[in-house]
Amino acid sequence: MFGSSNDSYPPGSDTQGSATGGADHVVACQPAWQREMADAVRSIDELLPLVGLKLSQLDYSDAALKSFRLRVPRGFVRRMRRGDPQDPLLLQVLPRALETENQPGFVTDPVADLVYSKGKGVIHKYRNRILLVTTGACAVHCRYCFRRHFPYAEQNPRGQDKWCEVLDTLRASPEVDEVILSGGDPLSLPDASLASLLAGLDTIPQIRSVRIHSRLPVVLPSRIDQGLLAVLRASRKKLVMVIHANHPNELDADTDRACRQLAAIGVALFNQSVLLRGVNDDADILINLSQRLFDAGVIPYYLNLLDRVAGAAHFEVDEVSARRLVNAMRARLAGYLVPRLVRDVPGGAGKTIIDLGACRV
Repeated sequence: MFGSSNDSYPPGSDTQGSATGGADHVVACQPAWQREMADAVRSIDELLPLVGLKLSQLDYSDAALKSFRLRVPRGFVRRMRRGDPQDPLLLQVLPRALETENQPGFVTDPVADLVYSKGKGVIHKYRNRILLVTTGACAVHCRYCFRRHFPYAEQNPRGQDKWCEVLDTLRASPEVDEVILSGGDPLSLPDASLASLLAGLDTIPQIRSVRIHSRLPVVLPSRIDQGLLAVLRASRKKLVMVIHANHPNELDADTDRACRQLAAIGVALFNQSVLLRGVNDDADILINLSQRLFDAGVIPYYLNLLDRVAGAAHFEVDEVSARRLVNAMRARLAGYLVPRLVRDVPGGAGKTIIDLGACRV
């Protein structure tokens, strides 16, 4: 899954170059995706008319909004069903009163990021992999985000030489052969910043692959433009991109185009979903999602049980129900279309795969 910050850096905060013609010139020089990201819906007053709903129809909470801000691209809003307060895309981004209820076992750091943090955005949980929190910025604030409380300002490197210490850490870690770019969302970095990081990783021989975890191909497919494709094509490492779609309604012709363009330059594409109550806890929905992903050239990879982050308890689906759902998928899909049901256990050697054998459909 991917993290988004309550104090996200604004689009363009890692600029691709200085502008000299004032604010209008800066906006005009921005790629389309950055303009779309800056124009994201950020208030309930903006959102309501776009989805054809009244405030009285929703379990909306100002207190939840103050705890974790609303942010959703307008293109993603257009995929929501108008007039439906239970729309599965809307529920993923709507600040709800349920978020303000304290629930035992739901904490601010559910996957122990801070326990394994080495500072400067480096998280080293697994022997041969290092995760880089590249930015706090994200195009969408998902209400179940496991990093919704993450202290990005403290952990994320800033400045012109932001990657130097990170790269030195990697050079001093010969056991690490894969780097995972996470955030926020690494594709919210401008092309120049992403290119700089990838070029630095190219200089470290033991790194065989770079994995990019991003929700932008789904929520902001315009990000997959010629500039980004050129940056990715220039990398000498094997590139893997793990996208994040939870419901088939998130996918449309634009997301298909984005995924096919990535595949065309040799990026290996996988998807991970989060199992969310009221959103995708239904076998037909999950089957449809796997089929739609495969049509776009993406392999279903993980179906994550909810990370128990404070504010997201209302999304949790119990493990027994989750196993029944995946067994129903196994009965109706080819094996390569069935994602692995997993849980992120702090201190584990990776995702913990949930045994399905004892559960009957």
